[in-house]
Amino acid sequence: MTVMQTTAETIVPNATRTETRTQTRTDSCSAPPRRHPRPDGQDHYTISEVVTFTGLSAHTLRWYERIGLMSHIDRSHTGQRRYSNRDLDWLDFVGKLRLTGMPVADMVRYAELVREGDNTYLDRRELLESTRRDVLTRIAELQDTLAVLDRKISFYGDAGRAGETEGTR
Repeated sequence: MTVMQTTAETIVPNATRTETRTQTRTDSCSAPPRRHPRPDGQDHYTISEVVTFTGLSAHTLRWYERIGLMSHIDRSHTGQRRYSNRDLDWLDFVGKLRLTGMPVADMVRYAELVREGDNTYLDRRELLESTRRDVLTRIAELQDTLAVLDRKISFYGDAGRAGETEGTR
């Protein structure tokens, strides 16, 4: 199993005997999948190509691998890193986690949990729910800040119009 994808089987309610009673769900770790530059099977990207696709630096990519945020990256016969579409998807997800403000240690913990397998779903969910609560708190703070800015902008707009009116008398 890679860091990128996990599966779970669930019972399909009201299934008849002739229908399959289970359905497999896949945790793809991101919103609608991005279009990949190359199709699966031909998805061997160099570190410089991944730098171009993701905007991350080569140093950051190597650091992610070193700290365990990325699973093992395949290597060519000459030792050059070869990233896959799954790696690009994972990096996209990590970028989303970074935007939430999740600490790197928590991102690494999440990656470790994914690698440990399906028995860690509860721990992963708790980690993501905690991050979600933090994001909602930040959104509320930003909305409050936006309201303050809007009031100030309105005040200065009104004050500017009042000043213009007095200057024309």
